[in-house]
Amino acid sequence: MAVVKPFRAVRYGEPAGPPEALVAPPYDVISPEQRERLAAQSPYNVVHLTLPEDEAAAGRLWREWRDEHVLLDETEPGYWWLSQDYVGPDGVARTREGLVAALRAEPYENRVVLPHERTHRGPKEGRLRLLRETCAQLEPLFFLYEGEPPAARPDRDPDLGVEGARLWRLSRDATATGIEEAFADRQLLIADGHHRYETALAYHEEDGTPASAFVLAVLVSLDDPGLMIFPTHRVFEREPSAELPIEERLADPAAALQALEQVPPGRAAAVLYRNNGAELAVDGDELDVRLVDRLGHEGISYTPDWQEAVRAVDSGQAEVAVLMRPTQIEDVFAVAERGETMPQKSTYFYPKLVSGLLFLPL
Repeated sequence: MAVVKPFRAVRYGEPAGPPEALVAPPYDVISPEQRERLAAQSPYNVVHLTLPEDEAAAGRLWREWRDEHVLLDETEPGYWWLSQDYVGPDGVARTREGLVAALRAEPYENRVVLPHERTHRGPKEGRLRLLRETCAQLEPLFFLYEGEPPAARPDRDPDLGVEGARLWRLSRDATATGIEEAFADRQLLIADGHHRYETALAYHEEDGTPASAFVLAVLVSLDDPGLMIFPTHRVFEREPSAELPIEERLADPAAALQALEQVPPGRAAAVLYRNNGAELAVDGDELDVRLVDRLGHEGISYTPDWQEAVRAVDSGQAEVAVLMRPTQIEDVFAVAERGETMPQKSTYFYPKLVSGLLFLPL
């Protein structure tokens, strides 16, 4: 069973300054240049904790900020409701809603929390050092579940809002409606945060206390109309050594994308764009991401914007752009339920969760 609990949050207080100067995207999507800009906005910006110069410095800052009331402890445990307004890469405005709670991290073999992407050792080692120093979950992890939400957005002004994200603390009446019971028989799918989830499992194994088992979770229903998966296009600096079976050659990438949309969902397909034109690759009944994964990962980068991928080739910065369809959520769940994983960057959930709104002390 999924164990979901209210938690006593830590959040920024007035001495920290305006929220706009304090928040940041998740650590793993921040470039070095963006990290410098965010750090310069405020000495209290969350990147000083999530992307510190070294992990021990983050631990010192965490303790100092709490001592100096830059970070304040909520008086009692509670659940929160998160609403994120956004305009997706497709130019459409949407709102995604979710419940914020403490979730007990369960080993994958328990089949309570399911992964869908492979992880790498390096990032987990760094996150584990950071967790040891701060003893806190500094960023929320993103989970999906089937069924209706057991709570809803309160009909009042939010308690906190920044960059399209709004937070409401749920009343005791709302928490008494059976949130814990609602998740007791549900499987959860990790949408974003695989490395941090596995780091939490490792930390709890060495720490052993009940509190260390929990992660800061944003739980979003598959029924939420604002939930979207966008494609993650690949950009190769050099021509990959492997080749994909080409079904059709087209004049330009826009026409190729239209042809890609006509390929039946049961067949793997993608568009390859080079300076000499666009090609539609189609093969078999595997997922698109597995087809493209044949090209390898050497010199690869990723973008949700297909036009940006095309511009990289046109400008000479890259030799090949691979344009993708979005992975379907039912395919993601099916892979996870079989106990399998997908290649890295198989999904792109947008928008990313905002770091710096709430923290979970352990």
